[in-house]
Amino acid sequence: MKQEILNQATELFLELGFKSVTMDDIAEKLGISKKTIYTYYSTKNKLIKSSTELIIAEIFEKTDTIIAKNLNPIEEILEIHEYILTYLKEEKNSVQYQLKKYYPNIDKSVNEHKRTRMNLCVINNLNRGIALGYYRKNLKTDIIYRFYFTQIEGIRNDDFFTIEEYGIPELVHTFLDYHIRGIATKKGLTYINNLQKQIIS
Repeated sequence: MKQEILNQATELFLELGFKSVTMDDIAEKLGISKKTIYTYYSTKNKLIKSSTELIIAEIFEKTDTIIAKNLNPIEEILEIHEYILTYLKEEKNSVQYQLKKYYPNIDKSVNEHKRTRMNLCVINNLNRGIALGYYRKNLKTDIIYRFYFTQIEGIRNDDFFTIEEYGIPELVHTFLDYHIRGIATKKGLTYINNLQKQIIS
């Protein structure tokens, strides 16, 4: 039952956002009493923490699957972010936006875990891109990674990007175009331009 509660709660959180979903909503969806939920999760915060751990685990598993495909480094990073945008339903009810705004302590814990994993993923992507000639050889990958992380996290800073004015997908796509073009060689620029032409057509 504990896993069923977690799975259903996570599905609702992804669909509607952490703040929007109540324990009553979860109980009604499962056809059980709210008391039963509290038997396994004494507070909503504990349920949200377990849910975020499940979400992160599933994202990492899918990311590993994409990396294992050995795609072109540019295509790899685009596909990873496209998957995350789809999985997290990054719209006005963005789970990341609500987590940062309403549950900052959980968000901080998630970011610490995410930062370690993203470091490996992004550094590996940068090194492969350099080795294959798509990214410039003189890149300082440790600095580029930190730029990457702070910028992708900055998208959720509502002091600069309000959720009402800017859609998360638009911001992510704009950032990725900015990031790739900033590190690409002529070969990399040709690849990304051709890829975008294919998408448009």
